[in-house]
Amino acid sequence: MAKIIPFKGLRPVKDLAAQVATLPYDVCSVAEARKYKDDPYHFYHVTRSEIDLPENVDVHSQDVYDRAAENLADMIQKGILIQDDEPCYYLYRLIMDGREQTGLICGSSIEDYNKGIIKKHEFTRPEKELDRINHIKTTRAQTGVVFLAYNNVAAMDQFVATWKQEHAPEYDFTSEDGIQHTVWVIKDYSNVSIITEIFDDQVPATYIADGHHRAASAAKVASEFEAQGLKISGDESFNYFITCIFPASDLKILDYNRVVKDLNGLDENQFLERLATKFDLENIGHAAYRPQQPHEFGMYLKKTWYKLTAKDGSYDTDPISVLDVSILQKNILSEILEIHDPRTDTRVEFVGGIRGLQELERRVDSGDMAAAFSCYPVSIQQLFEVADSGQVMPPKSTWFEPKTRDGLVVYMI
Repeated sequence: MAKIIPFKGLRPVKDLAAQVATLPYDVCSVAEARKYKDDPYHFYHVTRSEIDLPENVDVHSQDVYDRAAENLADMIQKGILIQDDEPCYYLYRLIMDGREQTGLICGSSIEDYNKGIIKKHEFTRPEKELDRINHIKTTRAQTGVVFLAYNNVAAMDQFVATWKQEHAPEYDFTSEDGIQHTVWVIKDYSNVSIITEIFDDQVPATYIADGHHRAASAAKVASEFEAQGLKISGDESFNYFITCIFPASDLKILDYNRVVKDLNGLDENQFLERLATKFDLENIGHAAYRPQQPHEFGMYLKKTWYKLTAKDGSYDTDPISVLDVSILQKNILSEILEIHDPRTDTRVEFVGGIRGLQELERRVDSGDMAAAFSCYPVSIQQLFEVADSGQVMPPKSTWFEPKTRDGLVVYMI
């Protein structure tokens, strides 16, 4: 069963929460982060501390991590961030386009991660892990929340609904992108115990939805500290990592689309002929096509949209092969365009569904890309099935919105 703990969160004073909160470090560019350089409250000073250094700085240099630690200490010293005096759980609700999702911010067990009770569905990259490892070790803090999901538990659903109805939130603000963020603090011992027991008794597994690198990095820091003899009781703070756990019914996965730079030497007609061996093609014209069901794809080529429907027998039905991103990868990117490893091949790029189909058109019309493909989103149950099978999805299979904000609750180690 899932082991979670309350913790003494480091968080903004109430009036500054909206100014401190930032998007996760890995969904913004350095240029975007630098726009906030002169805002002393913005948490990018900690998660993207290169904004306070010369523009030619290596973002993975120790200078960057040292500045992050200095900036975090400065925000504490100035009273921008304060630490709770007793272990708490935190409910975090996000509302986007009228749809709300509420998760529990807590500490999740590194041992659960290592044993597979916290299930994964993606590979991680060593260089990205090392970046977060260095950040955690230097700042002595986990500043980015790992987004977990779990199958609904009626007792927890009822607890959350009642708590939100009967208690005033600590934070409640709308960010500049229109998403409402609301946080409740749960600190009394009896209610903290109820939550801990629900997860211990009724939640057999949790699933990483977003944050594989943050989770892997926290686990490696814990392993390193244990090797140094720092693990004595097992209750040391580094044996846990900060997570926000959402029930599956609250979550929506958006499409994660692809754009390709060339057609591998084929002209338009040759490319369409190759596609027709595995797909039924329909010329849609100028109206952008968003797939309406699994195994349908939209394709934008030469200012024209096509509907592509995978033919029966053109794909396998195991949990990985049946995914639309797998069908696209196997039958188009690999077999026709010879893009065999999308993690390393620079001829393919990924566009999150939050950017809309217009972004696909823009990339192709600009001449930057030759064609674009829109996909039907992976479902949360498909994610669970893949993770339960011990397999991994193709890279960039899922895009979750809305994103949790960094800086609202920090886990100190």
